[in-house]
Amino acid sequence: MAELRLTDALAKVLGARTATALENGLGLRTVEDLLRHYPRRYAERGQLTDLASLVVDEHVTVLARVLKVDSKSYVDRRSGRRAERLEVVVTDGTGQLTLTFFKQSWRAKELREGRVGLFSGKVTVFNRSRQLTHPDYVLLPEYALPPDGTSPIGGLPAADDSVLTFAGELIPVYPATAQMPSWKISSAIGIVLDQLPDELEDPLPPSTRVRHGLSGLRGALLAVHRPQSREDVAEARARLRWDEAFVLQAVLAQRRLAAAALPAVPRVAPPDGLLAAFEARLPFTLTNGQVEVGRTIADDLARTHPMHRLLQGEVGSGKTLVALRAMLTVVDSGGQAVLLAPTEVLAQQHHRSVTAMLGPLAERGLLGGSDAGTGVALLTGSASTARRRQAMLDIASGEAGLVIGTHALLEQKVQFFDLGLVVVDEQHRFGVEQRAALAAKARDDNRPHVLVMTATPIPRTVAMTVFGDLEVSTLTELPQGRAPIVTHVVPAAEKPHFLERAWTRIVDEVAAGRQAYVVCPRIGGDEKPSSEDVGTADDGSADRRPPIAVLDLAPSLAEGALSPVRVGILHGRLSPEEKDDAMRRFAAGPAAPDGIDVLVATTVVEVGVDVPNASVMVVMDADRFGVSQLHQLRGRVGRGAHAGLCLLVSEMPPGTPARERLDAVARTLDGFELSRLDLEQRREGDVLGASQSGSRSSLRMLAVLRDEDVITAARAEATALVSEDPDLATVPALARAVAALLDEERADYLEKS
Repeated sequence: MAELRLTDALAKVLGARTATALENGLGLRTVEDLLRHYPRRYAERGQLTDLASLVVDEHVTVLARVLKVDSKSYVDRRSGRRAERLEVVVTDGTGQLTLTFFKQSWRAKELREGRVGLFSGKVTVFNRSRQLTHPDYVLLPEYALPPDGTSPIGGLPAADDSVLTFAGELIPVYPATAQMPSWKISSAIGIVLDQLPDELEDPLPPSTRVRHGLSGLRGALLAVHRPQSREDVAEARARLRWDEAFVLQAVLAQRRLAAAALPAVPRVAPPDGLLAAFEARLPFTLTNGQVEVGRTIADDLARTHPMHRLLQGEVGSGKTLVALRAMLTVVDSGGQAVLLAPTEVLAQQHHRSVTAMLGPLAERGLLGGSDAGTGVALLTGSASTARRRQAMLDIASGEAGLVIGTHALLEQKVQFFDLGLVVVDEQHRFGVEQRAALAAKARDDNRPHVLVMTATPIPRTVAMTVFGDLEVSTLTELPQGRAPIVTHVVPAAEKPHFLERAWTRIVDEVAAGRQAYVVCPRIGGDEKPSSEDVGTADDGSADRRPPIAVLDLAPSLAEGALSPVRVGILHGRLSPEEKDDAMRRFAAGPAAPDGIDVLVATTVVEVGVDVPNASVMVVMDADRFGVSQLHQLRGRVGRGAHAGLCLLVSEMPPGTPARERLDAVARTLDGFELSRLDLEQRREGDVLGASQSGSRSSLRMLAVLRDEDVITAARAEATALVSEDPDLATVPALARAVAALLDEERADYLEKS
């Protein structure tokens, strides 16, 4: 029989039926996929509790046999309708316990008499009987009971080796599906573990393992699936975290090395060119941070290999100005620069702000324009045919030195005359391959320089993990004269008069010549609330009230609390012309005859929208937004000379996680502190995003905040290895893992594009 290999298909080892169930439900295809499907947690057999000695209000895990199953009818107090309650009585031979499931009578099919399982939950009392309500459980393989029908503490006959193997000192509990419950997964893993060869190809080089005191791959896999102690689990997890960090850092090291080997045209601005003319127009002084980061970017642009840099900074720190200076440097040297934005609203806002800052310098060839200037083209997906044709002509001919647009710029028919710099705004909304697709539009064999920007501050470990192929620059200093922003939580349910005062405050601000935003989580109208909109709140409490919508709230405010002011709307279902008109009228302000005083909008105003006269923002149902999103939203106010006020309206009661999250946003303006909080509260993959690094499916053990030391050390090791062995020929297992990670990334990109 051929020796088992990690690359073997599961069908070869486990049979087609089991392999299909593992692939369909869990995406596991190979032996290595299965072995890297790690236990979610471990139940300790030594801590299982005698059913006769259970204490009320304690959280317990019991191993017991199903004795009786009964379905009873009751009247649901909320709906008034009849419903079914499933009562399952289990025993360990010394006592009994009732498992209660409401409206889940289907569980009777698996919780049959005689089945043995692990049941975990909080002990309560109902009708003088102890019970677990909706317990977590995992069923063990079926086996014959002893003749007397009893079983010892733990519920297992001593002679049943297969069950004892599964339920050892530590019982692994796996992420499972209805077709593949935890015990079946454990059984499949056991079959594979029994066939493992004495040596496995290891993605970690021996020298790396020795330097960091790590076990071999075979030992780690055995320990994580068949641990004898908690120490075994800790040692195995430490090793397997290294695997994930090392593979990811190897991918990023290869990207950095490949980028450094590519040719690029050096871009240097002359002392009396377009950049100098632009800087002479600026009515303010650059911050020290803008000067320093600008100097770093200028040095990168002057090199013969392409810049790959991430520019991050607090809301309002002036990233767009830094990017524009870099773009003008490239135009000064005869090339073109493109700014890629994730939405049409943001692209149009960038186009307005860039042309306004440049003035006559953006009107070369037009009456009143400057001969030292350049053309500025805007290309979006829904632009009219005539505008689209003219923009593409200006881009291809080089008449437009500056190009601003959305995903429409990625289309194959969009060609550049001499693309020298790609600026990607809000990088987290684009994937690596989208960035590469635009960069590939440079002519000849040269590659453009790349600058990606994010207004969401990123902890150092996330930057090393998600953007590890980029050098990082950070802007933390806000421009002089920027007003402070005060944030308060408005408890609408407890103190509804607070919300009335919020509307009064907006009317007062408008009367003083200023403007306001009101942000809603939903558009409304024909849009149906999603399951997320009317489902369970993030603190676990039921929240069946549909979220507040723009199309419902705006007319209500215009006719009621905000009737003295002019109310406009902005959301994603408006046509490009309607969006542009709404933003133009809001930017025009109170002085314009058709101006908008209060803009009721969705999160299309989250980034890039710059109206310095706006001083107040009210966020409705603020608990439905993430921490970083709220931080971005409130950055739309306080951008001028007037202090900003952000009011977070919520009906969540004090003490709930959602309310605590809002309180945290209100306490601090430090985006880096909030980003850490956001990362701690969200799933790892959601923060990293598969489109960035393929990390969603690859990070199972690694936590980017907790494991900073592992990530830092893995980055150093991977960089050294890749510099000596770019193709990873000396570590074939690592090369395979890298290829698999890249395949996941490409598959995700194609699925989303």
